Amino acid sequence: MIVDLPNLVPIVAELKRDGKRIVFTNGCFDILHIGHVRYLKSARGLGDILVIGLNSDASVRKIKGDKRPIVPQAERAEVLSSVRFVDYVIIFNEPDPYNTIAAVKPDILVKGGDWSIDNIVGRDIVESYGGEVHTIPFVEGASSSKIIEEILTRHSGEIKNGFSA
Repeated sequence: MIVDLPNLVPIVAELKRDGKRIVFTNGCFDILHIGHVRYLKSARGLGDILVIGLNSDASVRKIKGDKRPIVPQAERAEVLSSVRFVDYVIIFNEPDPYNTIAAVKPDILVKGGDWSIDNIVGRDIVESYGGEVHTIPFVEGASSSKIIEEILTRHSGEIKNGFSA
């Protein structure tokens, strides 16, 4: 389900009262690939409810440059929300999800193995109330940037000559 922060906060509070463990992760998820799917499945396995903080289009541009995202935020959110082990998707505009994490107060904060625990945004918040912070192994070679690069490399001649998919 795609929700905004004012609606998500009371939902999470109720779920916690019911004894559910809330897992939070975040990212751009520009072109969903096998690395994302394995990562999200593993993240959900750490708790009962998986909340994804999704970088808005403006946020992605700040992080990755003017040519990204490839897929607009509404479509990225819809795709993520259709994955069976994703419970809630919230779009945030800042470059990082610090304020979203502070509001949601997840029990478990997760990032990919390409992040060191010390550098995970929101770690201080989650650990301050006894929550856990985890990393999940990175799927080597699986990234949206690599997919985009591969498309451009394989089809550079066709693209220059007016080819369109």
